[in-house]
Amino acid sequence: MNPNRLSYSAALLAGGQSTRMGRDKALLPLPGSDLLLWQRQLAVLEDLQPEKIFWSGPVRPGLPSQIEVVTDEVTNGGPLAGISACLNRLQSDVLVVLAVDLPRMNVEFLQGLLARCSVGCGAVPRRDNDFEPLAAVYPKVVASQAAEQLKAGRLAMQNLIQQAVKIGALHIVSLERERFYLFQNLNEPDDWAGLEKSCNESGHRPV
Repeated sequence: MNPNRLSYSAALLAGGQSTRMGRDKALLPLPGSDLLLWQRQLAVLEDLQPEKIFWSGPVRPGLPSQIEVVTDEVTNGGPLAGISACLNRLQSDVLVVLAVDLPRMNVEFLQGLLARCSVGCGAVPRRDNDFEPLAAVYPKVVASQAAEQLKAGRLAMQNLIQQAVKIGALHIVSLERERFYLFQNLNEPDDWAGLEKSCNESGHRPV
């Protein structure tokens, strides 16, 4: 679906150290499925039918050969480093970004974000007073801004978004409370246990 005739690529952010989880989050088994978490997230991005899919982070076994692996230009730079590196490779108008640890995110929501975008302007969700930078769409124009912020050691994604909003490079999409669940992330074992319990009780896996 490409209502605005934008060209877009996508990036899966899978470079976190998973310190609090105690194991690689990307390799967690998806409840009720044979898929690993990274495979589920990649399938979501593939359903968008982007021009290209970038992979930010260590390569996991089984990664399809057509996925372009992008190495961070700054080590220990967090999500900003991964997004910056992917933006530097971007040839499309915008980049759809998805973190590997958002197992509730779905293609319909990302399509809705794309529908809000135009050439030179992406879209970022906002929940209450905070932006959700790891399921968002960034235009190529913010590449230089991200690189400058990274070089200065200012790694907070909230800062990048605030500046991009000021120059009209990001459209804010306010989240309805019933969509907060899409941003349930997995940081600690209890988070994963909660997801498993929810899936077992409902009989549904994240889709």
